[in-house]
Amino acid sequence: MGREAMTKTILVLGKDGQVGFELTRSLSVLGKVIAVGRNECDMNNLAQVRQVVQEVKPDVIVNASAYTAVDKAEQETDLAMAINATAVGVLAELATASGALLVHYSTDYVYAGNKDGVYVESDETGPRSAYGRTKLAGEDLIRKHCDRHFIFRTSWVFGAYGANFLKTMLRVMQERDALRVVADQHGAPTSAALIADVTAHVVSAYLKGGVDAGKLGTYHLAAGGSTTWHGYAELVGHTAQAQGATLKVQPDAIAAIGTEDYPLPAPRPANSCMDTSKLKQAFGLELPAWEDDVRHVVRQLITR
Repeated sequence: MGREAMTKTILVLGKDGQVGFELTRSLSVLGKVIAVGRNECDMNNLAQVRQVVQEVKPDVIVNASAYTAVDKAEQETDLAMAINATAVGVLAELATASGALLVHYSTDYVYAGNKDGVYVESDETGPRSAYGRTKLAGEDLIRKHCDRHFIFRTSWVFGAYGANFLKTMLRVMQERDALRVVADQHGAPTSAALIADVTAHVVSAYLKGGVDAGKLGTYHLAAGGSTTWHGYAELVGHTAQAQGATLKVQPDAIAAIGTEDYPLPAPRPANSCMDTSKLKQAFGLELPAWEDDVRHVVRQLITR
């Protein structure tokens, strides 16, 4: 039996995160998915990382594991670098040694966020936070050690599973009497489900032999359109009310504030808007408007 007819093995790292949770669903139609979390594969334990990959012998490695505590990374930079860069470099070396495809997720934080207009993949990076620097270092190690890879830069990730801004806003609007949200940072809220579904589409094309070397590399993967954190919060509130939720803070009463009014240890990009034309053209995709999945997830949370 030829290799093409054999069941493919897909290793998902970070199964307990928002994206990892959705990947176990989306990739299940493509082959045998082996999903591991921190208990089975601690990315700060390189020996364990090597052991897991060598035992599983995957055709595809999908790394959804990351250090994502943006503010804590300012103090825990060594730990963030170990997980977001050093371990990623090891994965890249292992993928190359075994002939596996490596899929990895990066972030809008690799950009300075001061560009007028949307970012394209070839734009100069310039992370302003420790988190962004560790994620960029991970990207660089992949490009150095593994030709057969996809790096997806995404933004403002949310879902019905895990902790995220959407769920925080929904809870806060039900508990507090007032709410202030930043209105001068721009980006595209992107659902974990969309990220996972696009990943499955791209991996399927790869496994079917439909991806030449020119299509490998770095892509922006974000929902269509853009908003601010304030506009995002307003839509969460309006959608929740439409589903019958009782809110103490009315969506139209959410106060719009500037970044300087809500200081945090790590600087945020003012502009996280990323052009996704490269991804759409390479794989024949349409990426839905950010509002679609926000409404869908709010409805899930209200009705379940």
